[in-house]
Amino acid sequence: MNKPELLAPAGDLEKLKMAIIYGADAVYLGGEAFGLRASSKNFSIDEIKEGLKFAHERNRKVYVTLNIIPHNEDLNGLPEYVKTLGEIGIDAVIVSDPGVLLVVKEIAPNMEIHLSTQANTTNYLSARFWHNMGVKRVVLARELSIDEIKEIIQNSPAELEIETFVHGAMCISYSGRCLLSNYMAHRDANRGECAQSCRWKYNLVEEKRPGEYYPVFEDEHGTYIFNSKDLCMIEHIPELVNAGIKSFKIEGRMKSPYYVATVVRSYRMAIDAYFADPTNYKFDKKWLDELKKASHRDHTTGFYFGKPTGNEQLYTSSSYIRTYDFLGVVLDYDKNTGIAKVEQRNRIFIGDKVEVFGPNKEHFEQVIEKMWDKDNNVIDVAPHAQQIIKIKMDKPVETWDIIRKPREE
Repeated sequence: MNKPELLAPAGDLEKLKMAIIYGADAVYLGGEAFGLRASSKNFSIDEIKEGLKFAHERNRKVYVTLNIIPHNEDLNGLPEYVKTLGEIGIDAVIVSDPGVLLVVKEIAPNMEIHLSTQANTTNYLSARFWHNMGVKRVVLARELSIDEIKEIIQNSPAELEIETFVHGAMCISYSGRCLLSNYMAHRDANRGECAQSCRWKYNLVEEKRPGEYYPVFEDEHGTYIFNSKDLCMIEHIPELVNAGIKSFKIEGRMKSPYYVATVVRSYRMAIDAYFADPTNYKFDKKWLDELKKASHRDHTTGFYFGKPTGNEQLYTSSSYIRTYDFLGVVLDYDKNTGIAKVEQRNRIFIGDKVEVFGPNKEHFEQVIEKMWDKDNNVIDVAPHAQQIIKIKMDKPVETWDIIRKPREE
């Protein structure tokens, strides 16, 4: 039984490093073109090189998305970009279009190719086809049950890897092939510019009564009829492993570094606990509780255990549940003085009761009692974005540890 890869999103260089430090085996990211997250910061070639160096020094992998559904003009510059990715040593590219795949095969014939979920692979014959075209890994459509996934794996070549999403936002359209954003906002979701129109509030208008808006469900606030709950499969690690899935993928290149660290850490702990003792493994609720300390919607298991019901949608709101604030990241720690250098991310006050956590260890609580600015002046509050401060810690901490605070009700 092989341990699956834990694959995390990297929306920028900090998130890449955070994902790897907190336990990801690999990350996926987008360059400045040809990916499906145009509004993410994304990576320049120099940043990809830096991220690749950081990952490879820790024996982790980096995959680059080339998964837009391109029109003719989108192909301009693609061969040169693929050539550059091959030269710098990217571990794999993620494609969805046969034309893009063709370019990769011609320009970088030794490049490992993964097939995006955008290609909507839902059966083993399609998986075989893509494998015959040179694809090493298929990211299956999200609309499959775990039994269907097993059948695909059992009827595919042994060397073909299967990846599935296990956590994150769900798209209302089939594996992300959506035209709603094009229609509502003139932004092409299939070329990286999704406006997330499915999260907007909608009401019903009758043809002969213009200006009269009726909620589709009886609610004075309207209804969010296209708004899905977030996928969460952390309670089902044994089922995912036993299905033979090679890579567990987390969605969220647009999410914060805190989100990435929190989610990756929880799945890392659950996966490692299962492989430490599969026979006696029991799900620990603390992993789910930790997940919920990151911004999230209510959770669903999606299509894994059959077709979703009406309970998989959020009809009343498109907002996230946020129970904790991300206060800062530890940059350094002096074990002789017990003082940590911290980069602030939200306001920190003397008297704040906070939690401190890091990779591969439990969190601890403390009250902030002493704090200084970078010039060693005593301060009562750290109000400035990314301000460098010093905090007296109750317990030893390490670089990359995170400080968070429960939100007040």
